[in-house]
Amino acid sequence: MGLLHLNKKQFYMDEKPIRLISGAIHYFRIVPEYWFDRLLKLKACGFNTVETYVPWNFHEIEAGKFRFDGIADIERFVQIAEELGLFVIIRPSPYICAEWEFGGLPAWLLKDPGIRLRCMHRPFLEKVDAYYDVLLPKLKPLLSTNGGPIIALQIENEYGSYGNDTEYLIYLKEAMINRGMDVLLFTSDGPEHHMLQGGMIPGVFETVNFGSRATEAFENLDHYQPDCPSVCMEFWNGWFDHWGEEHHTRDAADVVQSFDEMMALGASVNFYMFHGGTNFGFTSGANCLERDKYEPTITSYDYDAPLNESGDPTEKFYAVREVISRYMDLPELVLPEPLPKRDYGTVNVDGVATLFEQLDQLSDPIWSTCPESMEFYGQNDGFILYETYITGPREEKELVIQECRDRALVFVDDEYQGVLERWDASKKVKFAVPQGGVRLRILVENMGRINYGPYMLDRKGITEGVRHGNQFLFGWTVRKLPLTNVDSLSFSSVNSQSYPAFYRAVLTINSTPADTFLRLMGWTKGVVYVNGFNLGRYWNIGPQKNLYIPAPLLRQGDNEIIIFEIHGTDRLELTFEEGPIL
Repeated sequence: MGLLHLNKKQFYMDEKPIRLISGAIHYFRIVPEYWFDRLLKLKACGFNTVETYVPWNFHEIEAGKFRFDGIADIERFVQIAEELGLFVIIRPSPYICAEWEFGGLPAWLLKDPGIRLRCMHRPFLEKVDAYYDVLLPKLKPLLSTNGGPIIALQIENEYGSYGNDTEYLIYLKEAMINRGMDVLLFTSDGPEHHMLQGGMIPGVFETVNFGSRATEAFENLDHYQPDCPSVCMEFWNGWFDHWGEEHHTRDAADVVQSFDEMMALGASVNFYMFHGGTNFGFTSGANCLERDKYEPTITSYDYDAPLNESGDPTEKFYAVREVISRYMDLPELVLPEPLPKRDYGTVNVDGVATLFEQLDQLSDPIWSTCPESMEFYGQNDGFILYETYITGPREEKELVIQECRDRALVFVDDEYQGVLERWDASKKVKFAVPQGGVRLRILVENMGRINYGPYMLDRKGITEGVRHGNQFLFGWTVRKLPLTNVDSLSFSSVNSQSYPAFYRAVLTINSTPADTFLRLMGWTKGVVYVNGFNLGRYWNIGPQKNLYIPAPLLRQGDNEIIIFEIHGTDRLELTFEEGPIL
């Protein structure tokens, strides 16, 4: 492919003027069997470029242990794009935001109590360098300067919304150049003046992110970067959802009006998102712009994008293509056959395994004087259980978890007492202690580290101690429960229920599997596994009412479904539906 460069207000590819019409598709939110389908639909819509982030924590789950296979095979994703004739923009910044857990930063960074993020802090930069030493050599053969499809790389993401450490941005620029990244380097920031001032550095092309008011945004950018092409690196044509909110949508007519404005201005555009996908497992992040307003993101990343979560074209798809056709010659629209969706009906739960009875199968006990954060014990995601003994008698006092991160279920002698949530100070748990004393258990759920804003240093679990009244409690047994593998559980027949518990059901498919959506009517909150794959979180507060299951996660014959339900259910059955309820 050609070499992208710029001359005044125009991009050129091998001396020919070009406008980039790009769409964001995140390989890490899509099963790899569907990468070709999603990229083919991007091209059919009239786009010539695909953009993707690279989440550091998806590839280096533990320090020094890297993963680039399966859904993490970024090289294969880029190669498929190349086979389809698409250019590729890669955003491998240490930080990506993306409504992704911790904005893509690895949780194990937080084990260092003195770590400072996204600045010229040497311990942080040493970890970035070690990551780049592995990642960037994989991308180098795919650069356009080496005949590949990658035409541009981002050095940091919306940094002006976070900080103003210019030296740090220059360090990242040099880190890429020194490792042979010789394509166009860029940054992207919001259109406000402080954002552009904080995110720009000399010698690096700046782009701007927004959802509307394109003329105003580009005028602000021109103030700092005159005589350069106008690029919207993130055109927010939809939006994401938090648990407990309404589902966000943006009218297609409103989207194409803003898009047409940019096209008329001669700008290049990257749709964020063209296809959102799914926050599988524990990968969804959270927002927190005010200290007490923590907002975790749902499992679906449908984003009301031109392709919906399961890859089907929406009204927005056709409306966007029509705008592109006004400015570019497009071939006749040819789409691949729709991927089949199926209603598999209802299956009953056939086994149960209570959490407290399965602790020895799931985790080894750790003695700890104080309850410490997940990261202190070397844990990234999932749940963590803290247990201690309180002598009695004691009068009724409030149980206080200082800095509960994020949601804690409290049990006294295994009887549920209530829930404490970091975002709802009105929830209280009080109890008295009888003469013989009690066993206190606190199950804390990590709902996703903050991915944007001023409070990103977001350690999980219990970070500042536990009090009964004003007395701190010491002497704890801790169980890490990342729940990365639930194969060791021992299920028994469903003759009684207590919670938290794992439930098992079997979905039998007699033909080639199709996409389906799991509805958990009568269930409260937890996590679903399909044939051992962590599908993600569910919660009856919505807005998401069912979970998307791509067909490649299923098989012909019996499929094991395991649900970790933390609050209990009054309906021991699962329903598999044909479409989403967002």
